[in-house]
This record gives sequence, structure tokens and C-alpha cells, in this order.
Amino acid sequence: MSKEYIEVRGAEENNLKDLDVEIPREQFNVVTGLSGSGKSSLAFDTVYAEGQRRYIESLSAYARNFLGQMDKPKVETVEGLSPAISIDQKNAANNPRSTVGTVTELHDYLRLLYARVGTPHCPECGQEVGEQSAQNMVSRLLDLPEDTKAKLAAPVVRDQKGAFEDLFDELVSEGYSRVEVDGEEHDLTMDRPELDENYDHTIDVIVDRVKISKEARSRIADSVETALEEADGVMKVILPNPPEDVDVGATARSTGDLGVGGEKDESADERLVVEFSEDLACTECGIDLPEIETRSFSFNSPHGACPECEGIGETKEVSEDLVVQDPSKPLKHVFEPWSYQRSYYRTRLDAVAEHFDVSLSTPFEDLPAGVREQFLYGTDEQVLFKRQTKNGTRRKRKRFEGVIPNLDRRYVETDSDGTREHIEDYMSVTECPACEGTRLKDASRAVLVADTAISEVNRMSIGDALDHFEGMEDGMSARDRKIAEEILKEIRARLGFMCEVGLEYLTLDREASTLSGGESQRIRLATQIGSGLVGVLYVLDEPSIGLHQRDNDRLLNTLKELRDLGNTLLVVEHDEETMRQADSVIDLGPGPGKRGGEIVAQGDAEEIMADDESITGDYLAGRKQIPVPDERRDPEGTITIEGARQHNLADLDVDLPVGCFTAITGVSGSGKSTLMHDVLYKGLAREMNDNTSVDPGEHDAIEGLDATETVRLIDQSPIGRTPRSNPATYTSVFDHIRELFAQTELSKQRGYEKGRFSFNVKGGRCEECGGQGTVKIEMNFLSDVHVPCEECDGARYNDETLDVEYKGKTIAEVLEMSVEEAYDFFEHDSRIERRLKLLKDVGLDYMKLGQPSTTLSGGEAQRIKLAEELGKKQTGETLYLLDEPTTGLHSADERKLIDVLQRLTDNGNTVVVVEHELDLVKNADRVLDLGPEGGEHGGQIVAEGTPEDVARIDDSHTGRYLRDLLPDVDLEGPRSDREKAAPAADD
Repeated sequence: MSKEYIEVRGAEENNLKDLDVEIPREQFNVVTGLSGSGKSSLAFDTVYAEGQRRYIESLSAYARNFLGQMDKPKVETVEGLSPAISIDQKNAANNPRSTVGTVTELHDYLRLLYARVGTPHCPECGQEVGEQSAQNMVSRLLDLPEDTKAKLAAPVVRDQKGAFEDLFDELVSEGYSRVEVDGEEHDLTMDRPELDENYDHTIDVIVDRVKISKEARSRIADSVETALEEADGVMKVILPNPPEDVDVGATARSTGDLGVGGEKDESADERLVVEFSEDLACTECGIDLPEIETRSFSFNSPHGACPECEGIGETKEVSEDLVVQDPSKPLKHVFEPWSYQRSYYRTRLDAVAEHFDVSLSTPFEDLPAGVREQFLYGTDEQVLFKRQTKNGTRRKRKRFEGVIPNLDRRYVETDSDGTREHIEDYMSVTECPACEGTRLKDASRAVLVADTAISEVNRMSIGDALDHFEGMEDGMSARDRKIAEEILKEIRARLGFMCEVGLEYLTLDREASTLSGGESQRIRLATQIGSGLVGVLYVLDEPSIGLHQRDNDRLLNTLKELRDLGNTLLVVEHDEETMRQADSVIDLGPGPGKRGGEIVAQGDAEEIMADDESITGDYLAGRKQIPVPDERRDPEGTITIEGARQHNLADLDVDLPVGCFTAITGVSGSGKSTLMHDVLYKGLAREMNDNTSVDPGEHDAIEGLDATETVRLIDQSPIGRTPRSNPATYTSVFDHIRELFAQTELSKQRGYEKGRFSFNVKGGRCEECGGQGTVKIEMNFLSDVHVPCEECDGARYNDETLDVEYKGKTIAEVLEMSVEEAYDFFEHDSRIERRLKLLKDVGLDYMKLGQPSTTLSGGEAQRIKLAEELGKKQTGETLYLLDEPTTGLHSADERKLIDVLQRLTDNGNTVVVVEHELDLVKNADRVLDLGPEGGEHGGQIVAEGTPEDVARIDDSHTGRYLRDLLPDVDLEGPRSDREKAAPAADD
């Protein structure tokens, strides 16, 4: 029989104190506790790490060379362990080619569906495309001018890896002597190509070389049939020197780097390559279309990607608005990238101004529209340019290329990174005009299934796509229905799983890099449900982050479904509803950092609530709670956003009260982050800081900024990108600590300055590890190992620096202190004590001063930034914008955070927070609730006002959940009506 528990014995990872715990198998287990109490150390660094390590060790050394090797966690034994899968909050991908459709593999099934049952249409006239016979092809060739030279070829290999020696032997035995390999002709009897088998190659067999004439019709017909037979119904016609204005098929498919209609070969004359197919051709427009394959619908393949944007969907081009930012400036100074002080630009502007007989002092906006256009995009006529040389004045007439074409050309041609970066300052990213942002070629977008192109499906939300594919096979022929049956079943299942975890508002073409950590985690969760695995240990990191309480119910149903399949769930979570519905709760503590690492209570929610020692139990049972403020602040004015219509925002006019604490709420995908990040923050950055490189979301105007001095976005991005950055350096505490060490007697005797105690510069640091404290050892087929530096034993400093002590502690020992320990240690230094108190106030008293920034969570990084802001001199006119600051916070720590935000507001600042956590929302002065749903069904203001006002509105999902937390909320209508409006458990 399998074990009933995963038994962990002697866990000492990070702050865990020789921990023993039994985790019930095939149950829904929650690990909770104060921030820093050891939750992730137990779930991820011990249980998951050991499960993953054992799995990798079971593989061969060769396989481990590719997978790497995980270090053994500090634990005596872990028994009863299942194969472990971690579903954390790392972003799904940073590649601009990754979309929701690709990371969920939905796009692979869509490509298969469209390749197998799609009906091709002509991208020009839109009519359905039929097959083309060999006789049609011969007729098209005979339409070419008399005596045109042509090579008729059979494409036998297309973009495949290999050396193809056997193929060449076979072709020679069949009587063929000439081939084109990757566009270059070879004679197989004399000049056989040697191909690298690791690269893709295209091989075309030259079936015949002919001169087009009516007398050669019979020969051409035989060669066409032979080519079609060799290449399974496909033939290429290569015209080495095509006549001008030749039209064999204007949009016939080209290969390699060939553009539509042909390519310019560097080593030969201009040539044209056209592909014919027995399958697809528009008789009306004379257009040959490529064979439909799955890769025809992939924007990551040259066979499907739009040639203009190469499958990105966006193009970067010089923006007229950035080149001419102030049209009231005089002509010679109006073009921002061109300095009139430089002779090259001066001679060109002088010459063009003289050509149009205008003064360089004339404001650009006062010039005739046609003249402005020619300065920007080039002159219609030639201009006389004069250049002074030592031999006199040189004159030359030529057309002026224009400021914007000049920048475009130099951006492509330059080898200088500096020049490219300079020009990028004046470029904006715009939707690709060729594919309209769909990323795909015209021919791929002209293939329809149920009268819908794949590009239209990609632009649907997941919820709408599920409706679109429901019952789709009913309208298909018997043959197509049989082919599509299994594909549609997979598509509907995957879309359904994502709806179950609350992601129905995401569009399939949404870039994966724009997803939040919570959205990325739920996408992976949906994928795991679809896999149907049994007997797996799933370790999750706060899956409720970013979810409205309404959507959280659906997430919990999904987690239970995973459990009911026969899997074990170990979920790090603070959400009270998740704990109440879990089978088992493990509460760590009693405090953070060194005061944590022990099990305070374990059992179901009722048992946790009954334990007086558990702070978690206190909040679950209501013995402790976050209070509602006695009164709400009155606004001192308003910041008004007019006409916000970015993404799904429905042309909103929004009033944000100045001098108040405002929470923006709403279900997932309702437009909260779009309103705050894309419209408000970027709009203010552009308007208040004159930052033209920022491209704000669509809106008409932002009014009422007189009472706001500056705007600060406190997000969850890292405080540093290297291990050298840490909380002490970021908050400037380390500067004052180094000053104290420099003032000791020994430092003065040795002449040590403040810089001696920095591990970022030479002098006092250990040079063996460069101040890192660890050294990386490369391990052949094992993963690299980071070991403490032998020279300094992980202290980061050399022995001479470590001789210096302050109150009996070295600089290295101070960096190992927690914030709380350091606060007591430096209690007599007001500068250090004040900054450390701010870190304590935001719930980070457990954090080590020298903890590398790369190991901090997004929530911890955000709270460090918040502490840094609190430490600045308060002017009282700052607008603070925060995105879900409660991420990763226990209720006890959340209470501290709310006090900090209230303190910021009391100082006369304006605080705006995007948040789902209802305890924070009920503490706001004003609530702006967006919705009513996500995606295209959101973007409207459902309710606004005080939390009590919002709680009275039945149409507000947020309001319905707020009612239970707010005392004395009088609702209109009898109680029975309100109960009918309450959300169902699976709403």
C-alpha cells in the first residue's frame, strides 16, 4: 500500500528549525503563516526540490547533462514523495512571439484544424480557390513574352535538415544532372554540393531549361507534368532574367528571401521564382497560392509569418510626432534628431529652405502643408546642394530624401549602436500595416473554417472562442467532421480548462510577456488539469493572486478537481477562503525570519481556529481582524481622466479624489491595470515629466494636476538585477553603516575610508569572489555549484577589513542580521534606526540586510520601495500608484501595510491602489469598481464612492462581497431580494 503521508524529517532549509511534518497525500494542503515564517522554504525549497532532484537523478548522466542537477535540500529524509510539479508565478515567456495561444498549445491545434479542413480563398477577391491543372500552368507559361528563358524545377526538399547524399545519387540514377540547392545551381555529375546536415536546406531539381515559344508547347507540357510528378503536384518556374512587368501570378509563392514577385540576387541578374500548385489557384485573379500546411498558420515560421513584420505583428518606425514635437519652433530647430549646429544637417536644411524660398526662422507650423510634407518625407524635385571645400564651392543637384526617410535608412544601415539608440528615441511601435497586427501572411488569413479566419479566432477572448467552437462540426461535411472531431474536442477542452480558472477574458493573441504572475500560473494550472495526470504532487505559490473573490471560487473548484483525480496539492497561500476549503492547513511561525520555521498548528480550518497560539487562527476565527476606519477622508480636488479607451476601457471619464486613499477594483480583466498603468501613469509621465518616449494608452486628457507635484509608481519589479543589490544598499542604510565602521578607532589608525567597507569596489572586498561571497564551480554534466568562497568563507570582505568591528560585530556579520536584529543593534543611531523602522512597518522585519535582490519576491521588492518612499521628505503633493501591494502578505502583515498607506495619505499625498483584497478595499476612502465582467464585457464603471456606497450596489461583484465586512450597510430593498442577488458558489 502507498503511504498516507509525505513525511518530512529534520528540515533545516533557510529558517526551518529541524522541522518534522506529515503532509496528507491525495489531499488539498495549504501552507500558511506570517511573511518570512518559512512557507516557501518548506513547500518549494524542501519538498518540491527533493522531489525534482530524485526524478532527475533517476535519469541517465547523458540526460542530466541537458536537464541540470538540483542541489539536495537541507533535510534528513523525505518519504512517501510523489513526482513533483511546481506551478509558480514566473512569467510564461518574455519572447514577443509567445502568445496565450502558443503557451497553452491551443495555437498548435488551431493550425492543425485550419490545415486539414480549412477552405482556401483568394486574398485579393475573396472567392474560394480551386485546383489548377497542368494544362492551366502551361497556358500561363505560354503567356510570357516570346523567347523568355525559364527553368522548370521540382521542389523535392523544402526546409529540411540533412546532407541528402542518397537523394543526389537517386536523382543522378533517374537522369537528372542539375539541382538548385538553397538558391544556388549545382551539376550533380561535376559539382555535387556537400551540405551541413544540421541546417535546413531547400533542393529543387531542374527538370528542363526552355525558351518560351508556341513551338515548344509540347516540350513544356511534358516537363511540367514531369516536375509535378516528382514534387507531388508542385512546380517552380525560375526566370533568371525576367522581362519587365512580367506577370506569371502576381502573388505566387516565393521561397527563401524572395519577395512577392522575385528577388534581387547579389551574384546574378534579377530573377523571379514562382511556384505553381495543382491544388490552389485563383482563376479570377491569376494568383497561385501555397500548399496549405500546419506551418502556413505559424507566425514563427517564414512559411506563415507576415514578411513585413516577420511575425511580430508590430513594426518600429520613425514617428512624425516625435521628430517634430513642437511645431511652433523655427524651421532650423524644429527637427529634434537633427542639430542645426552640425554641418551635414545645416547644408541640407539651408538648401531645401532656399529651394522653397522660405526662411529658416519661420515657425514650422506656419509653412504651407506641402512644404512641411517635403521637408519630412523628401522633395518632389531636385534641390541644389552647396558644399564649401578647400578648392571652392561644390554644387550638386539631387532630390532631398527627407528627415524621416533619412532616419529610417540610417537605422538599417548603421553599424553604430549609439546611432541606432539615438534614432530609436524617435521611433514608435505601431501595428503592422501589412497584416493589421495578425502576424500572418495574406494567404494564411484567407483560409476559412466555418467562415472564420484563424486571425479572427486569435483575436477572440477565450470565453468567446469556446462559444465559437461549440457545435462547429454540425455545419461540416461528413468527411471534414470526421477529420475535425478529435481536434475540436481538444480545442474545447483546453478553452474550457482556462475558463475554469478565471481566464475567459484573455484573448488568444495576447502577448505572454504582458501577463501577470498570477495569470501565468493559472495558465499552467489549466494545462495540468488537461494533462489528466494522477498521483502527482503539485506545489503552487499563491494561485489566488490577482483574482477577484468572485473568480477565486472557480479557482478553488479547479484545485479540488486536481485533488479528486488522485493528486496531492501543497499550496502556499494566505487567502482565508482557500484555507477554509482546504483538507489540511499547516501554519508556520510563530514569527518571521529567525522567530519562525516551526509548526504552530496543523489540521483543518476548524482546528486552526481553535488554536490560541495561531495568529492565522485568530484571523480565521474573528478574534483578530483588520478594523474599518471610523471616518472617510473628503477629497481636496480631483484628477480627471477623460475619454479613456485603451484596450477594453469604454471611453471612460474617471474622477480620482486628491488627498484620498482610492482602491480600483473589479473582476480579473475588467480594465484596472490598463486604467492605472497604461492611461494614468504613462499619461502623467508624458505630461508632467515631458517624457516623449512614453506612449500612454488612448485617452483625451488628464485634468486637475495643479495639486500634484510628482507621480510615483511602486510596482513589483526587482530592486536590482544582480546579487550585489540588497535591501541595505537600496534603502541607503548601508551608507550610514559604512560610515560608522569608518569612524572606529582601528579604521582611523589604518586610514580606512567609507569605501573600504563596500563589497562593490576593490580595496576592502575579497578579490577571490569579487565581493559575491560565493564562487561558481562548473560541474560538467551536473548543474553548476555555488560554494562559499574559500578565501573569505562567504564573508565578502578580506581579513584586514574584517579586523574592524563596531560594537563587537564585523561588517559581514551586520549584513547577516535581520531587519529586526539590526534595529535593536543600531538603536542609538537615529538615521539607521529610522530607515529600519520603515522596513519593519511594511512587514519586512524578518529580512536580512544583505539578502540578494535576486532572491526577493515581487511583493517584498514592492514593500522595500514603499519603505524607501516613506523615508523621503514628505512634500504632501505626491501621487502614489500601487498594483496589488498585498501580494504575499498574511492578514497580520496586511494590517501593517494598510497603516503605512494611511500614513502616506495623512501626509497630504494621494494614494491609488489596484487591489482585490477586501480588507484593504474596505479601508479605502473611495472605491472605483470596474466591470461588470472581464475582457470585452468589462471596461465600464459599475460603482464608485465610499466602500459603503459600493456595497449597496447589487450590480457590483465587489460590493456584494464587501457587505459581509462592513457594519451597518443599509441596502435598498428587502433582505430576500438581496439574497437572490448574492453570487452562487460557482458564479
